[in-house]
Formats: sequence, structure tokens, C-alpha cells
Amino acid sequence: MKILMINSVCGIRSTGRICTDLATEFERDGHTVKIAYGREGVPEKYQGYAVRIGSDADVRISAVHTRLTDKHGFANKRATKKFLAWAEAYDPDLLWLHNLHGYYINVEMLFAWIKSRPRMQVRWTLHDCWAFTGHCTHFTYAGCDQWKSRCVKCSETREYPAAYKDNCQQNYQRKKAAFTGVANMTLITPSYWLADLAQKSFLGAYPVEVRHNTIDTSVFKPTESNFRQQYHLEGKKIILGVASGWNDKKGLGDFAKLAGILSEDECIVLVGVTEAQKKQLPPAILSITRTDSTRRLAEIYTASDVFVNLTYEDTYPTVNLEAQACGTPCLTYRTGGSVESVPPENVVDVGDLEGMYKLIMTRNKKAEGKARLGEAENR
Repeated sequence: MKILMINSVCGIRSTGRICTDLATEFERDGHTVKIAYGREGVPEKYQGYAVRIGSDADVRISAVHTRLTDKHGFANKRATKKFLAWAEAYDPDLLWLHNLHGYYINVEMLFAWIKSRPRMQVRWTLHDCWAFTGHCTHFTYAGCDQWKSRCVKCSETREYPAAYKDNCQQNYQRKKAAFTGVANMTLITPSYWLADLAQKSFLGAYPVEVRHNTIDTSVFKPTESNFRQQYHLEGKKIILGVASGWNDKKGLGDFAKLAGILSEDECIVLVGVTEAQKKQLPPAILSITRTDSTRRLAEIYTASDVFVNLTYEDTYPTVNLEAQACGTPCLTYRTGGSVESVPPENVVDVGDLEGMYKLIMTRNKKAEGKARLGEAENR
């Protein structure tokens, strides 16, 4: 069977790694697999799967188009036309869609092609809510429920995919027209939370399967390293946060507040911050820029005493899975699908930093042993 996946990235970050993990499994079973992607680089070991849609210039032009018009997903016509000619020649039996946002593909052209091939199996993994809103990828933080009927006025236009004007009403109608009416499509969501939302949206006519995201446990496992020595954290209790991009919705502001109540033997480590954010965060936080090295991430997870996810909205974060696979307990706010991958006793209400700090102290099972290890290494 010929399989074609489409995603914004390939082999990097959570959705890109999900695609390559699936591709590896399919190939192991004897299938032919290609992953069409829109942006950034591809690790060497996955380049045999990769098919680029458009170019860096196309991504930049599409980003400007989105900023000026708020018509995200409706540009990239030339790149999409060229890609669809390749896809028609490739002639997949199964098309597996992932993130279609990301400034790289025209969704109306893509779905017109899909509808012209009614015998082709189609699966679409929704990693967020963008497919059934007029603009945003998430709406929990904003407390918006317009998506249930029609988007009229958006309060999230300055959030990704950011724009200077509001075109959510037309976007909603164009997406609804494009995404409905596919003959042979199944939606897949990584959480029951998102499945429930999809069934309440204009995508509700499609069957929905819940498949929790998985990770490569041959990589994400307890992994020794010199991380503590490198950053002079011997004897410290490390509270870790990891994200591909940080903002207040991901809990960046709450981590800054949490840093203010830590004791001297406790330290917050945040992975994925920008250089600008580094300068703004308090000194009690060790800030590390994003890494696409999964081994390095496994080393940092393992070196930490507790992983804390202060996200305000999330679908089913793989960082929770990665941390726990490395032997580090995960604590999270009670939001979205983040609660579906951790024990219920490791959850507190959104914004309850005092409750989270108490939970950190009670769930910090590895701290004392690591502190003794650090002391032994110093002797």
C-alpha cells in the first residue's frame, strides 16, 4: 500500500516525530511511505520519507499574506498545485493528514483534490482545533464557543496564526465548505477532550477515533548525562518545563511566579525559550533554547526531579509522555487533554500555583536521591 502523510514539519517537534514514528511502523510492515511537509529541516535519517511542499520563500510570503488578510490556509496556490501534481502521480491508497496550518499549503485546493479521489482512504489527525474554527488553534484560554455554530468576531487574531485584521467569519465558511463532504474520511484525535469538540463542530458527521499519541521509548527512557554538572545543579531539585514555543498560554508567566516561591535548593529549568525570553525571565529560572535532539531531551528529563506542565490549553501534550518515560513524574493543570496522560492525583486546577507547589513537594520522589548523588559527586 502507498501511504502519503501531510504535516507542517517532518521528523522534528511533536507532530513531526509522530509522523516519522508512524512512517517507520508502516515501512516495517512493507508499505511505501512519503511525508509531505512544508517548512524547516528534516533530520538525515528521515529524509527518505520527505517531500517538500514549496520553499522557504513560499512560507514567508504566506506568513505575510496571513498577517495582512487573516486568510490562513488559502494562499500557497503555486506550491500546492505543484505538490498535487506530484501526489497524483504518486497515487496514494491512504492519505493521512496532520497539521495543515503553518503557511505552506492551500487547503481548498488540497480538499478539492481529495474529493476527486473518492476511493482513497483519508485519515486526519487533529492535533488542535484549527480545522473547525475561523482563526485560532485553541479557544479555551479565550473562553470562546462561537465555533459551535459560526465564528463572527475573533478575540484571538493577534495569536497564531497572527493577523492584523479579523476575517474569521469568511474563514469559517470556507473551511466548512472545504472540509465537509469527503467520501471516505475518518478523524483521529489524540484525546477524548478533542474528540468531543470535533463531534460538536461542523466536522461532526465524520467518524472519530481516539488514539493517544505515543513516543519512541527506545529514545525517551532513563538516560544518564552530565546535565547537572554542566549547569552546576548538583544537589538541586530540578523543576522542569518543556515546550516548542513559550507564552503565557503555555504557562510562562506562571513559571515566573513559581520561581518567586522556590527555596534556594530548588531550580526551574525551561527548555524551548527564545533569546529574548531568556532576558525577561528571573534568575531562578535556567533557560535553554529549543533543541531537536531527542537524546538531549531525554537526558534533561532524566536529570530533573519533576516535570511540570502549566499549560492553559493543550490537546494531548507528548512532553508529558516523554518525561514519564524517562522516569520523571509529571504534574499538570486540569485543562484539555493534558490530564489524560497523568495520574489524577498529579493534577491541580488551572492557575493554582500554591496547590501546584505543594504537589511538587509531595510528588518529588526522585529529589532526595539525586541530591545525595550530587553531594557524592562533589566529594
